[in-house]
Amino acid sequence: MSFAKWVGGALGWSFGGPIGAIIGLALGSLIDNATDNGGFLLGDGRPKQPYSRPGTSRSQAQRRPQTQSGDFEVSLLILASVVIKADGKQDQRELDFVRQQFLSMYGKERANHAFKLFKNINKQQIPTRQVCLQIKQMMDHASRLQLLHFLFGIAKADGMVTDSEVSQIFMISGYLGISSRDYDSIKAMFYNSSENAYKILEITKDADVSEIKAAYRKMAKKYHPDRVMHLGKEHQEGAEEKFKQVQLAYEQLQKERGF
Repeated sequence: MSFAKWVGGALGWSFGGPIGAIIGLALGSLIDNATDNGGFLLGDGRPKQPYSRPGTSRSQAQRRPQTQSGDFEVSLLILASVVIKADGKQDQRELDFVRQQFLSMYGKERANHAFKLFKNINKQQIPTRQVCLQIKQMMDHASRLQLLHFLFGIAKADGMVTDSEVSQIFMISGYLGISSRDYDSIKAMFYNSSENAYKILEITKDADVSEIKAAYRKMAKKYHPDRVMHLGKEHQEGAEEKFKQVQLAYEQLQKERGF
């Protein structure tokens, strides 16, 4: 199947703004037949939603279209490129992690096409702030948390998360409008520390049993895979990892506190 058959109407808001410019440049050297759009690379082919600059007349929640699988996928590819280059080198293990994640989520054919696109994205200088602000405006909170979780997975793929990678992901999370508590919660899922269970549940070590139980209910709801069901089954499966980490953190505190 020609590459162009995988490129078409699957993307929504990500065909506009700075993300659209990056994807357009990446596709420029890949599409072998620009007029053939009988299929698509990403997503499920729902109608496009135009990107617009932030305004003040209506709330983001009112204006934000539902994020499509293709929009999430493209956002993930671009931010993955930013994190991989954060420490000044591109470790093959990190590239392999991206490829493996796409294989597990999308299957061989779609993953191979996506990785071709990723390699061309990776050659570009990414305007990180502008890209993240577009994502913040257009993507729901649960999907942005899932993006952050994936980025930490990339950073950890070579066995350690460097300070430069942490700094880059922290900057990205701020641009994405993710709170410091949510950032710390997801970050703690990738470190071994006696305090990780508390950080994952977004509480302090001084929390009593009732506060731990309330925090667990809150975080289980926040990280439940159903929160990203609109992205498709492949992303729900990815979100299950965060949900499991919340459960494990709660079980650890149950054992430690004896309740």
